[in-house]
Amino acid sequence: MPDIAAVKAALANQRIETPSWGYGNSGTRFKVFAQAGVPRTPREKLEDAAKVHEFTGIAPKVALHIPWDKVDDYAALSAYAKEHGVELGTINSNTFQDDDYKFGSVCHPDPKVRRKALDHLLDCVDIMDATGSKDLKIWLADGTNYPGQDDIVARQDRLAESLAAVYERLGDDQRLLLEYKFFEPAFYTTDVPDWGTSYMQCMKLGDKAQVVVDTGHHAPGTNIEFIVALLLRERKLGGFDFNSRFYADDDLMVGAADPFQLFRILHEVAKNGGFDPETNVAFMLDQCHNIEAKIPAVIRSVMNVQEATAKALLVDREALSAAQASGDVLTANSVIMDAYNTDVRPLLAEWREEQGLAANPVTAYTASGWQERIVAERVGGEQAGWGA
Repeated sequence: MPDIAAVKAALANQRIETPSWGYGNSGTRFKVFAQAGVPRTPREKLEDAAKVHEFTGIAPKVALHIPWDKVDDYAALSAYAKEHGVELGTINSNTFQDDDYKFGSVCHPDPKVRRKALDHLLDCVDIMDATGSKDLKIWLADGTNYPGQDDIVARQDRLAESLAAVYERLGDDQRLLLEYKFFEPAFYTTDVPDWGTSYMQCMKLGDKAQVVVDTGHHAPGTNIEFIVALLLRERKLGGFDFNSRFYADDDLMVGAADPFQLFRILHEVAKNGGFDPETNVAFMLDQCHNIEAKIPAVIRSVMNVQEATAKALLVDREALSAAQASGDVLTANSVIMDAYNTDVRPLLAEWREEQGLAANPVTAYTASGWQERIVAERVGGEQAGWGA
C-alpha cells in the first residue's frame, strides 16, 4: 500500500498556476456577465490570486495574458506580485482578437499579417525577460471554414516558419508551449487541431518546444490520458491547461464534468514521472468563470486537482504491476478503482492543517471578508474581461 507520509510529501511539492483571466468577467459568445468586485487592473488580479494561494498553499504562480494584462512596467508588476506572496508565471499570447486575424495570424496568407502576429509573439518573449517568466504559451485560432479556402500544407509551412523565429528568440531557460484545439473558431480545418500536429511542430523546433494539453480541447470520447502518457514518454509534455467540458470547449471548472477522467490523467502523470520537478510539467488552470464567483471557483478548481492528485498517488502500483504482469484484468482494474473511490477529503484536511492552512479553503475564504472588501472598494473604472 502507498505510504501516506510519502503521499503528503508529494502533495506539499505540488504547484498549480492560476490564470489572471479567471478573475475577470467572462461569459459565452453571446454575453459576458459582470460581477461586483471583479479586478480592474492586473494588480488587482494579482491581489485575488494571492488570496487563492493564501488559502490553498499550492498556487504561487499567476499566468498573464497579453494584451489583457498589458502594463507599462512589467518588472514593477513582477515586484508587486512578490509583495503579495505570488509570482508571475506563463505568458499567454493573443493572436485572435484583432480584425487583421480574420483569416489567421501566423498562418495567414498575407505576409504583413503574419509579421504582425510574429511581432506580438516576440514582444511576449520580451515580457518574459522582464518578468522572469520561463514559458510562452501559444494558442492559435488559425484555420479555415470551407474546402478550398486556403492551402492546408502552405499554412503548416507558414506556422513552422513563425514558430522557428520565436524559438530562436527564446533564452536558454525559456520554453515555447504549443497548445492545440480540434475545432472552433475554425470549422473546416484548424491549423493546430490535435496533439500530433503540435508534437510534430515542436519536434522540428527542438527541446525547448513542448506540447500543452488543454483538457477541454478534445472530441467527446478522446482518451486524454493516453495522449498524456505518450507525451510524457517522449518528454514532450510541457504542461496542462486544466478545465472541463460537457459538450465542447466549455471552460468549466476542472473536474466538474468528469472527475474520473481527471483522476485517470493524473494517474498517468504520477506513474510516468510527471510530478517530478525535473520533468518540468506546468500545471495550469485555464478557465472562464461565467456565472460563479471568481475567487471561490478558482480555489475549488485547485482543490479538485489536489483531490484527484491525492487519489492518483494512492494507487497501489506494486499490486497494479503484479496484476498487469499476470493478466489479472479484474484485479488490475480494482486497484485503480479502489484508489479513485477513496474519500481523500479527510487526508487533505489533515495535510492542510499540518501546513498551517484551514482544513476547508473555500470556507476559510468566505469567512475572511475579502469578497465583501473588494465589492466595496472596487467601484468605478473598467472591470477586466474579454469582451461584451
